[in-house]
Amino acid sequence: MHSTAFAKSFATLLRGLILAAACLFLAGPARADDAKSIAGFSKAIIALGPDVDPAEAELVSVTAHTTARRLQKEWRVAPFALYQNFLIHVGKRQKGFCFDWAYGIGGALKELRLKTLVLHWGASHPGTRLEHNCVVVTARGQPFLDGYLIDGWRAAGKLLWWPVRKDEYLWDEDPKDTAWLQDYRPLKGSRGAQPRKSSPASDGGAVADTHAPAHPAAGSLE
Repeated sequence: MHSTAFAKSFATLLRGLILAAACLFLAGPARADDAKSIAGFSKAIIALGPDVDPAEAELVSVTAHTTARRLQKEWRVAPFALYQNFLIHVGKRQKGFCFDWAYGIGGALKELRLKTLVLHWGASHPGTRLEHNCVVVTARGQPFLDGYLIDGWRAAGKLLWWPVRKDEYLWDEDPKDTAWLQDYRPLKGSRGAQPRKSSPASDGGAVADTHAPAHPAAGSLE
């Protein structure tokens, strides 16, 4: 019995060390002004529930922030989200709609194969010109609305996060895309590489979110 308990404790410690090492590796590309936001989001995720692994929470925060900055550079994101959407429409940019951000950040988080946390896809005004998409993280078994949203679109690459219930948008969970985020089976290709297409009725944020976020620039409400 003692040997079994020791093995479980050692496995937990080893996993924590691996996650911590990954955090240190990923933290390099993060901008210095993201450090406070990364620490704050890690703390907020840990507070979601008593069973949340602190190392896993930190890894989610670091990965979300660094992925947002990486995509900001790769997609040559303009300073304002709506201007980036305009550039995409006129053919000057290829990506940067809200669903691109959700697929990009969500895909990176999905690769973490989370055990104590769960990823969800959030949709506001789905199927309309006001549609907006984001990723939401919750503790395991926790309702979607009790989680934290993760949004790379509104601040053009500076990651924003805060409680779903406190956001200016009304969010619902999209079961189809949530299933994609929670499917950890090896895939031949990433769904995020084939994002949904724009349309006059719903362009994934192309003309949505016509006002700046009414939240602190630091990326959280805390």
